[in-house]
Amino acid sequence: MSELRDLFNPRSIAVVGASRTPGKIGYEVLRNLIEYGYEGAIYPVNPKANEILGVKCYPSLLAIPGEVDVAIISIPAKFVPEVLEEAGKKGVKHVVIITSGFKEIGNVELENKIVEIAKRYGMRILGPNIFGYVYTPAKINATFGPRDVIPGGIAFITQSGALGIALMGMTILKGMGISAIVSVGNKADIEDADLLEFFEKDDNTKVVLIYMEGVVNGRRFVKVAAKTTLRKPVIVIKSGRTEAGAKAAASHTGALAGNVAIYMTAFQQSGVLVAKTVEEAFDWAKAFSWLPLPKGDRLVVITNGGGAGVQTTDTLAENGILLNPPPESLANEIRKFVPPFASLANPIDMTGMATEDMYYKAVRAAMENPEVDSIIILYCHTVITDPVGVASAIIRASKDAGGVTKPVVVSIIGGREAADAIKMLTQNKIPAYPTPERAASAMAAIYKYIKLREQVKLRLQQLEKL
Repeated sequence: MSELRDLFNPRSIAVVGASRTPGKIGYEVLRNLIEYGYEGAIYPVNPKANEILGVKCYPSLLAIPGEVDVAIISIPAKFVPEVLEEAGKKGVKHVVIITSGFKEIGNVELENKIVEIAKRYGMRILGPNIFGYVYTPAKINATFGPRDVIPGGIAFITQSGALGIALMGMTILKGMGISAIVSVGNKADIEDADLLEFFEKDDNTKVVLIYMEGVVNGRRFVKVAAKTTLRKPVIVIKSGRTEAGAKAAASHTGALAGNVAIYMTAFQQSGVLVAKTVEEAFDWAKAFSWLPLPKGDRLVVITNGGGAGVQTTDTLAENGILLNPPPESLANEIRKFVPPFASLANPIDMTGMATEDMYYKAVRAAMENPEVDSIIILYCHTVITDPVGVASAIIRASKDAGGVTKPVVVSIIGGREAADAIKMLTQNKIPAYPTPERAASAMAAIYKYIKLREQVKLRLQQLEKL
């Protein structure tokens, strides 16, 4: 953790290639740093400017009077080695090279040169060919992506720049809290395993999400990932799952995607969850970042629609989770206020006649019942109720039951009002989704993580005995 501590908690940041022109990378990175509220010293470096955005400029790194922990570099590739020599002489600990034009376009020699310079001075390189990085606890947004990233518990590592920037925007739109966003690009030096070592011990991070095209050192990744998953979930979106995809990955970061079967085996052994889509990965990450882990496998589904319940049951079964009848104590409690034709099996179907008050009572009863370990709540929009009203009932029930002390995921199915209800639940840190399948998938991921973690723990214990 200490090795990257100064990257994520620097006392000072220099922006080499800071620009006076809005829209240029050197301008946007500097503006994001200032406007996101970074409280350390900021040093723009531009020999042709006296100040930018009200901050005093310096002609070079060596001209800066104070120490520099991190230097962000956004200048043409051919000038990067010269700046790295300056950074080394200045005593910079980490260099963040946004510049493209290295291995990804076949310029391997230049990339090897900057790595050699950095190693000579004991500096670490993030990049090159990246959009920067974010660490919300230190109020750092050193990117040219969206500025108002919401603080939270998800650390996102991405090998794709454009996709990473787009997903930054998606987290803001969906109200998802981020601890860090790290663009790794060509991974000339700092790679996934280095970042996992930091995030494993980072109390601000609850779950790590990685968009991966390839790894530098597979053996090391498995070892570090296994250690990390014992403490917190790691979710990977592995691109290049097909031959065509592997070729596409190599074309823009110079990554070798490798044999997919080998990757999947490695992920399994290290307890990593593999998501097939970006949507799936973020659905899971949202649940992990806000919810406690269940104490057991007694899962209850509450719904007002039989079809939604069936879709949820199928999705859970496809993920190896079979629903058992609900506790008799819960069924007896719910029987008091639902229609006589309601089903008290599992899913518990309160029927389309279910009111907001019924949702409040059923959800609170399930949350307070010691024989229930986790809950999936489904709601199909009907004329009987208002989606926002149902969301409000769920929120009140969780608060009155003493808070979310067991995993609870919700699906609100409908139109615009349903979207408003999902937003309300999200603002209250209750994971909510527009389809029952996505809610069930998120809950299944939680149980799969627990199972994988136990397997990793057992494997490590067996290795210790050898």
